[in-house]
Amino acid sequence: MFPKAIDKHKPNRPRVPNGLGVLYVLGSTVYLFMLHYLGTGNVLDAPGALPLAGCILFGGFLGLLDDWADLRWRYKAFTPILASLPMIALRIGDTEMATYIFGKIDFGIFYYILIIPSIITVTTNTINQLGGLNGLETICPLISVTALALISKERILLYAPIFICLALALFNYRGKIFVGNTGSFAIGITMASFAIIANIEQTLLIVIIPYIFNSLLILLNFFFFRRTAQLISDGNKLYSHHRRSLQTIIAHNRRLTEPQIVQIISLIVFCFATLAVLFTLY
Repeated sequence: MFPKAIDKHKPNRPRVPNGLGVLYVLGSTVYLFMLHYLGTGNVLDAPGALPLAGCILFGGFLGLLDDWADLRWRYKAFTPILASLPMIALRIGDTEMATYIFGKIDFGIFYYILIIPSIITVTTNTINQLGGLNGLETICPLISVTALALISKERILLYAPIFICLALALFNYRGKIFVGNTGSFAIGITMASFAIIANIEQTLLIVIIPYIFNSLLILLNFFFFRRTAQLISDGNKLYSHHRRSLQTIIAHNRRLTEPQIVQIISLIVFCFATLAVLFTLY
């Protein structure tokens, strides 16, 4: 039913169903459309349901396009800007944004034409780049999305996305499925869009610090030295002779199994997610 991709880090390089992230896109948007329809004027009222659904659909389509066409990074990096259109068109979000250093700043119209596209583009790309190992594209975003839900009154918007992401993570971690760019794009855009809707952009920034660190390492090595990050497999374990990404730092000159690397990175993401929650609540 679904196209298959090679699991490069498993013995015998098995072919695994790819693109299962489409289940996240469909399940989340159906839930959000129902929430929009049923919630008007009652306890389920969630004004952000419709724009969030639109962003997830955009993100899923762009990820699916990349899965089909294998877009070059120079093009893929800017495609999330299109996913910001529902937020901009519906004027979602508070133009007065809280910052830890300068207090609250009202960006006015620039919030819609610069801040929203930037938040969605950076978040989506950094989350997409922290992948390649079974579990990274589902467990880490699951931790991050849950942290955002914990500190927001609009958490009802994330009930179905969290549940679906958890279900996919159970299979993805065991190497039974891949969510593909369809899933990672949609989940990344979920995080960015929800942060805008809930006006917790500063919390999102702390949550995605590990993702940003990983992306900066990858991009700086590529643009300045034309070197890419790569894990080497000896058949059972992974290792690296360089430090060009978060994964290769962890596996530098040491042999670890794929689940071990995923667990370490997930723990790092959990620590920053916890820090973000504590900073926001206290």
